[in-house]
Amino acid sequence: MRLAPSSCGGAARRALPSAGGGQFETFPRRGRRGGTNGRGSRCPTPARAPSSGGPSGAPDGHIFLEAFSPVYKYAQDFLVAIAEPVCRPTHIHEYKLTAYSLYAAVSVGLQTSDITEYLQKLSKTGVPEGIIQFIKLCTVSYGKVKLVLKRNRYFVESTHPDVIQQLLQDHVIKDCRLRNAEGEETELITETFTSKSAISKSSESSFGPSTSQEADVQNKPDVPADLYEFYEQMDKDEEEEEETQTVSFEVKQEMIEELQKRCIQLDYPLLAEYDFRNDSVNPDINIDLKPTAVLRPYQEKSLRKMFGNGRARSGVIVLPCGAGKSLVGVTAACTVRKRCLVLGNSAVSVEQWKAQFKMWSTIDDSQICRFTSDAKDKPIDCSIAISTYSMLGHTTKRSWEAERVMEWLKSREWGLMILDEVHTIPAKMFRRVLTIVQAHCKLGLTATLVREDDKIVDLNFLIGPKLYEANWMELQNSGYIAKVQCAEVWCPMSPEFYREYVAIKTKKRILLYTMNPNKFRACQFLIKFHERRNDKIIVFADNVFALKEYAIRLGKPYIYGPTAQGERMQILQNFKHNPKINTIFISKVGDTSFDLPEANVLIQISSHGGSRRQEAQRLGRVLRAKKGMVAEEYNAFFYSLVSQDTQEMAYSTKRQRFLVDQGYSFKVITKLAGMEEEELSFSSKEEQQQLLQKVLQASDLDAEEEVVAGEYGSKSVQMSRRTGTMSSIASGNDVLRVCML
Repeated sequence: MRLAPSSCGGAARRALPSAGGGQFETFPRRGRRGGTNGRGSRCPTPARAPSSGGPSGAPDGHIFLEAFSPVYKYAQDFLVAIAEPVCRPTHIHEYKLTAYSLYAAVSVGLQTSDITEYLQKLSKTGVPEGIIQFIKLCTVSYGKVKLVLKRNRYFVESTHPDVIQQLLQDHVIKDCRLRNAEGEETELITETFTSKSAISKSSESSFGPSTSQEADVQNKPDVPADLYEFYEQMDKDEEEEEETQTVSFEVKQEMIEELQKRCIQLDYPLLAEYDFRNDSVNPDINIDLKPTAVLRPYQEKSLRKMFGNGRARSGVIVLPCGAGKSLVGVTAACTVRKRCLVLGNSAVSVEQWKAQFKMWSTIDDSQICRFTSDAKDKPIDCSIAISTYSMLGHTTKRSWEAERVMEWLKSREWGLMILDEVHTIPAKMFRRVLTIVQAHCKLGLTATLVREDDKIVDLNFLIGPKLYEANWMELQNSGYIAKVQCAEVWCPMSPEFYREYVAIKTKKRILLYTMNPNKFRACQFLIKFHERRNDKIIVFADNVFALKEYAIRLGKPYIYGPTAQGERMQILQNFKHNPKINTIFISKVGDTSFDLPEANVLIQISSHGGSRRQEAQRLGRVLRAKKGMVAEEYNAFFYSLVSQDTQEMAYSTKRQRFLVDQGYSFKVITKLAGMEEEELSFSSKEEQQQLLQKVLQASDLDAEEEVVAGEYGSKSVQMSRRTGTMSSIASGNDVLRVCML
């Protein structure tokens, strides 16, 4: 592992020594045991100051990890806890230390000394003093202040009275403090309590047998003893009881977001923990995991990050689509065993969450209530409430029935709030939800912790730190998710379409490259090819005009915003179980929360600009592990159809960045062999001309993308493209040959 000096802003930057501004270089020397120092890494060598005539690099805090190292597994677990993954290809992984990542490390129980000592043990080079100072500065104050919910009232709590007094000197926090009827500040509250042991044995059993721990025991002989013991010490639960005195003050509920944001700015982030085992105010609910619910090692690991120290930590868990985020959420609810509120993006996700609770837990059906525009179950005495962000964030007048349900939701003190597709929360409309409903613990679930508007960092104070992030390639190689062949198919613009594309400066340009007849033919050819293989195919289009034109001409069912809930469910059920319905068209409403495990082919004909998040979410529609297929072979296919020499190519390049950083590679296909032999639409100039006239007659409104609540814009960014050779895009004897750049 190699470290580069950290970059940091404000006070953190001032903590760096001036020498940290140069480029950090390593000069490893060989040890006695095969070039190592006996710990699986080479002896630390001090950095040499760059010469005046040599290159200089800005300090950036990046860490590079060798995936072939004998201590890779332990180093990776540690780095995921303290740093942000930047890029994780096959051999060298890149991470970056940030203030937020170090905050997350402290939130899961790591101490400053743990972090610095383990870095020293793992690093091939000496850890620069600038890195040490940055870590100390970012971790010394973390965990000292907590946000606690008691009887539907919020309190800022700390075991350090001086910290409380320091915070109350700030004018923003002073404004957040609750005042009594006379306008005077409420008094500070001092309490003494005994903290009990960490995760109890009952909680341990909730996670099932620890497969990851069993594997660790088996692998112990291959790992240096000092690293193994240190790693075990970091993961060990504290068993001792300790008497603690806290000081707290009450704050206004409507000012919670402002309070959390300000505390981060003051380097005292509010830690949100819930001592659910000692909560005697909120009744336990009758829920447990079924014996058939067996957690995979990475699911178990993510939950252990959440349930440390005998409490439930608020934060975000990042798992790929199809990797079982729902089971993680259900297990969290079974562990807390308090009232649980689940929020998703759509009515479809609400139905799917209800099905997941019934599948994996013992909860009675009568204890689950849904709150959507179509389903308003009576919430009397229910334990699990499932709704959507838009239903709770709705600001206009509601029906009498909906108003009663909202009053009930607001009046309850929820033990756990599960936020599905949590990357949508920073949207202004959705973040209101967090101030409307009171919850002790918030668990955010997502596959893509990215946004194009840079608001993803808001999750650190809206929800909490990132608790765990899985490695996509490791899950793929282990067979937990499908092995996907990603391809970008270049479709030449027909001369007539390209002439109009160059001449037109309105949004109709989008319609021209989406309705490109050569793109239509490529889409039709791929559908025919994969239907002959009995594959299940999803075709995505952001533009509703194009979606309808493609689907109707090809005779396929389609789903978009106005499609009724009943019709949606019917189409999805037919796609899952009817052997005659192998292809469906979906607009961007299907980007998230559509559970279609049968799908193994995805074709994208139009998209939302350069959104990296959308590209990954769409790939996730075919990521669920495929039954009866060999993990070593490609068993799912992702095609992105792009019109050549148009703005769509620049967008496509940026969209792929997130997946490339996860270790995926995109093959560039310039010609689909066999298209000339197929009978495809728009083969004649006359047909193409008729299509062009239809596109030109469309209004500018038809050229708009479908609007979905909570989405955000994106900008195009240029980046380098990697090309290669590919003899086939499908495994087995039924081969689709392609021509490569």
